[in-house]
Amino acid sequence: MKSIDPATGRVLASFEEIGDEELESRLALSRRAFESWRSTGFDLRAVLMLRAAEFLESAKRDLGRLMTLEMGKPIGAAVAEAEKCAWVCRYYAENAASQLADEAVATQAKRSWIAFRPLGPVLAIMPWNFPFWQVFRFAAPALMAGNVGLLKHASNVPRCALAIEDVFRQAGFPEGVFQTLMVGSARVAAIITDPRIRAVTLTGSESAGRAVAAAAGANIRKTVLELGGSDPFIVMPSADLDAAVRTAVRARTLNNGQSCIAAKRFIVARPIADAFEERFVAGMSALNVGDPMDEATDVGPLATPAVLNELDAQVRATVAAGARVLLGGSPLQRAGNFYPPTVITDIPRGSPAWGEELFGPVASVFRADDVEEAIRIANDTPFGLGAAAWTRDADEQERLIRGIEAGAVFINGMVASDPRLPFGGVKNSGYGRELATPGIREFVNIQTVWVGG
Repeated sequence: MKSIDPATGRVLASFEEIGDEELESRLALSRRAFESWRSTGFDLRAVLMLRAAEFLESAKRDLGRLMTLEMGKPIGAAVAEAEKCAWVCRYYAENAASQLADEAVATQAKRSWIAFRPLGPVLAIMPWNFPFWQVFRFAAPALMAGNVGLLKHASNVPRCALAIEDVFRQAGFPEGVFQTLMVGSARVAAIITDPRIRAVTLTGSESAGRAVAAAAGANIRKTVLELGGSDPFIVMPSADLDAAVRTAVRARTLNNGQSCIAAKRFIVARPIADAFEERFVAGMSALNVGDPMDEATDVGPLATPAVLNELDAQVRATVAAGARVLLGGSPLQRAGNFYPPTVITDIPRGSPAWGEELFGPVASVFRADDVEEAIRIANDTPFGLGAAAWTRDADEQERLIRGIEAGAVFINGMVASDPRLPFGGVKNSGYGRELATPGIREFVNIQTVWVGG
């Protein structure tokens, strides 16, 4: 398991996978820790979670630098990611007790209520693109609910994985409440079969989601899957075009374009399509591509050579099918995994850019005659994670909200995750929800209690 700087290709550190004996020891520790942790009160859990938030805030520069070195996100975004992790820790420290409070129900019984009990050890299989945030948005609610966590992180961010375990250690969480498992993907299925694992959450690719769901289903484990997205970004004639273009550039290139909820397909009403396209291409071409440690950099490298090669192949196949390149279109000839901001249009149906997820700073531009055609194009994808639409027409807003098949619809704004709002998708983007009250209730036993006279 290697930590490789994607801006230079330099190997920063190497790690050996843990052996079967150590894995068994960690699984046993997790179960023992749960038996104790489940009986702690929300007050103690909240104190420790707030300490984790404080540590994340105090160490945000160092943690941000670590993220940038391992997966290439611009340093400013990396520091902001550490801050967002502190936010989700504070949110659940302050709200978990009320979110999981007993709910009285009037029945013929003397007393009856709904209780929310922890399940046990939860295995989290997490990706590299937001190496801290995607872990903490699982861990904060899971631990506040009384569960314990086991992290199998992406193999290219091993130092981030170990640093996250250290955050919980520094905050004073008991031994075994959160552990990082330094194992490869080939060993995940066997871990899921272990009876001590009570639930699994995965953020990742469709193929990974299918494999995890199959293993979990065979062993009757609760799962939450957050998979890919090919999010639409619809712009109608009544939109504030300048604001829409500015947001479109940011929404496509956030995290070097490597975000499941990044806007990827830009569907623009024909009367304003030429103006949008011209301004959008200008905005994308003005971005600074370079060293992610430089505060002035807008777009850094892609995380791995494999990500770069897959994106390049998708663009080439789309162009070969008849699409036009308005900007960019091929990897930069320099050290590191750099792909420039790219805009393509006239995209044939059935080509990769029509409905697949392009994981990098490549924007696909479509034209629509009206709002109904825009909705049809938006839904013509196997994914359904997020969607943004820009219009000041109230009727159009309502039609878009009701018509788009996605876990989140943002009107006149950029799709983003927020601890206060549920996060997740439909169709091949997965199932279940993270964040907010639905997120903390995913990994609990919703228990009916009935007491007679």
